[in-house]
Amino acid sequence: MVSRSYSNLLDLASGESPTFGRERKRLPRVATVAGVLSELEDENSNSVGSDAPSSVSQERMIIVGNQLPLRVHQSPDGNGEWCFSWDEDSLLLQLRDGLGEDVEVIYVGCLKEEVDPSEQDDVAQTLLESFKCVPAFIPPELFSKYYHGFCKQHLWPLFHYMLPLSPDLGGRFDRSLWQAYVSVNKIFADKVMEVISPDDDYVWVHDYHLMVLPTFLRKRFNRVKLGFFLHSPFPSSEIYRTLPVRDELLRALLNADLIGFHTFDYARHFLSCCSRMLGLSYQSKRGYIGLEYYGRTVSIKILPVGIHIGQLQSVLNLPETESKVAELHDQFRGQTVILGVDDMDIFKGISLKLLAMEQLLLQHPDKRGEVVLVQIANPARGRGRDVQEVQSETKATVRRINEIFGRPGYAPVVLIDTPLQFYERIAYYVIAECCLVTAVRDGMNLIPYEYVICRQGNDKLDETLGLNTFDPKKSMLVVSEFIGCSPSLSGAIRVNPWNIDAVAEAMDSALVIPEPEKQMRHEKHYRYVSTHDVAYWARSFLQDLERACRDHVRRRCWGIGFGLGFRVIALDPNFRKLSVEHIVSAYKRTKHRAILLDYDGTMILSGSISTAPSTEAVGILNNLCRDPKNVVFVVSGKDKETLAEWFSSSEKLGIAAEHGYFVRPNHDVDWETCVSVPDFDWKQIAEPVMKLYTETTDGSAIETKESALVWNYQYADPDFGSCQAKELLDHLESVLTNEPVSVKSGQHIVEVKPQGVNKGLVAQCLLETMQKKGMLPDFVLCIGDDRSDEDMFEVIMSARAGPSLSPVAEVFACTVGQKPSKAKYYLEDTSEILRMLEGLANASELAARSSPPIGAKTDH
Repeated sequence: MVSRSYSNLLDLASGESPTFGRERKRLPRVATVAGVLSELEDENSNSVGSDAPSSVSQERMIIVGNQLPLRVHQSPDGNGEWCFSWDEDSLLLQLRDGLGEDVEVIYVGCLKEEVDPSEQDDVAQTLLESFKCVPAFIPPELFSKYYHGFCKQHLWPLFHYMLPLSPDLGGRFDRSLWQAYVSVNKIFADKVMEVISPDDDYVWVHDYHLMVLPTFLRKRFNRVKLGFFLHSPFPSSEIYRTLPVRDELLRALLNADLIGFHTFDYARHFLSCCSRMLGLSYQSKRGYIGLEYYGRTVSIKILPVGIHIGQLQSVLNLPETESKVAELHDQFRGQTVILGVDDMDIFKGISLKLLAMEQLLLQHPDKRGEVVLVQIANPARGRGRDVQEVQSETKATVRRINEIFGRPGYAPVVLIDTPLQFYERIAYYVIAECCLVTAVRDGMNLIPYEYVICRQGNDKLDETLGLNTFDPKKSMLVVSEFIGCSPSLSGAIRVNPWNIDAVAEAMDSALVIPEPEKQMRHEKHYRYVSTHDVAYWARSFLQDLERACRDHVRRRCWGIGFGLGFRVIALDPNFRKLSVEHIVSAYKRTKHRAILLDYDGTMILSGSISTAPSTEAVGILNNLCRDPKNVVFVVSGKDKETLAEWFSSSEKLGIAAEHGYFVRPNHDVDWETCVSVPDFDWKQIAEPVMKLYTETTDGSAIETKESALVWNYQYADPDFGSCQAKELLDHLESVLTNEPVSVKSGQHIVEVKPQGVNKGLVAQCLLETMQKKGMLPDFVLCIGDDRSDEDMFEVIMSARAGPSLSPVAEVFACTVGQKPSKAKYYLEDTSEILRMLEGLANASELAARSSPPIGAKTDH
């Protein structure tokens, strides 16, 4: 059975049903009645699809990450059997705690070990049955290009702010690596498709390894409930825009329903990229940030991940942890330990930290012999020359510092670059007076969180350290301001890791701060870390994903575009495309027609260099005006002189200028004003304010009209222009409080105009005038593309219930493009509008030819 929810309309239009590359493995739902299982889908059913809700109440979450949360090894007895167990350190496993017992979790990802193709089917079956894991087996050469190539050579350095200025720094863009990245994402998509029930399941994709996966899933299942979380930084637009496939990655992410980031900075950079590269604007709705993307709202979530406190506490309780703490306490007796725990890579700033330690010992000789920096260096996740350089520089610096400041029984820096057991690392946290995390750029970094929990300790560890159990605990953190956890640790000393002197001073401050202060800082951090753990993060993400997907079922969706340019258009069920055949049919059978047309963005493309109407557009309008059954109006925000000149050949065309302040029913009548405005003294207040913003905003300009003043920032920097527009709007509202004007913002404009002047007024006057002349309209067409046109839509839609329209009137309110609107119809662009108007004009011409001239005799 092919579910309607994921039938791509492009496939349906071609008469083909979606094809699946392989037979789907079916995961049974949890039984609600003993012995009765509800399957994912009945493949023997002949039904086209069912909208009936699943009889099983349990939610299901498919979690997709680069690696499955499993430990893998072959059995030591030499029979070659694979042994699997959960990897308790994996974030993907830990987040299950926040999803609730009623959520079934399925994992999709790679294994850490290469499995021979002959064993892959058996391994996949074992993992599916025993762990609910679906392994993606990637050929080694392809995986190397995807992971070590595109992910680690292009995305990872760029997302950490490293520009590929030379082959040594990230290398030149290699399209074959990009193709490998896309291919692997497609393999992951196929694996998700094997197990997904698209109407019910939620999919949560993790990190930069799988950024184009949302497109593949959305293409197959238009209504898929899809969340994405980025665990790395997202760089500023100046950095990100250097990526040759920048648009493809942005558009792919926008095929998710919810996109999560650790910090506001990362989210702000992403939104700025969407604004500058795709022209998308965002807004905050009731505290939630949303991007409108082809009728879909893509939600943005900002919440840093937490740690698994239960796991840490269980390790703290181990007897081997206690004995290791006792050993270290003895080893560093009489010394103060500062601890660093970092991966051995170029962004962790290990060498800068060592130089700061050297500076501390130089400037504070009293610290020599007393203070020890223990640097735990975990193996790097990437590979290459830069990793080797970091290793050699680190070792050389440690050697130099120890030679200069060391003495028998005292080494100022202890470098541990061999793998440690988790409990051993925990023991170092417990005995360290201060934790130093000075990465130059890091997505999140959970080391400070782990340190705070370990310093809280337990009764046994207090006893080992000779502490009173009832005494308040204390800890000190020195953290880089360039890591994701920095904003949430308000009691930490924040430093710029590049400023070695400042880091050295921060280390000194952390050691000499009074004990009560250390206790207060620790208490503040402990309260935050213990309430914002990994379960809280996962629970919050799932709640927001459910909210973001709530209206999926009532939206009509279909896909457009090819390849990675694919996106889904989602519309309200009452909002549909205006069919030319439908409107022409209604046009032919009606006698009194009112036609209202916006100009900018409707009759011509918005943002066009040439704003004058085309000969084709003028010709179509003239043909419509020749029909005596039609009253045609162009309603524009432009001034009356410009419009009169452009439409000088259109003698019967009605024109409303300056959003309806000036109206002229036809060429032979003088301009009239719809609203009486006593004076325009307010312009003397508003214009100097607008000039101030024009002078300070490059690319902006003031457009002066008889009835209004408009500040246009179409050619300004999008972020700065938008920021200035909000400020200008507030400024004008405050200085014009007592004036009879309204201040409004629109598409790249801020406008001040007399109160009561809007396009809805034109629609109202037109309908009333036709009613007075005995031409009760039975056909109304109104087309517009922006916020100002909504007033017209509102008037004509509400007129259906009043006396100004025929009881059987056909009303067509149509917006250009897809967006929330009071209109019930839409057309894609200007060319479609002209085609539709041409269809109406042709219908009038045919009717004129077929009807006899006035006064001519007809046979009966």
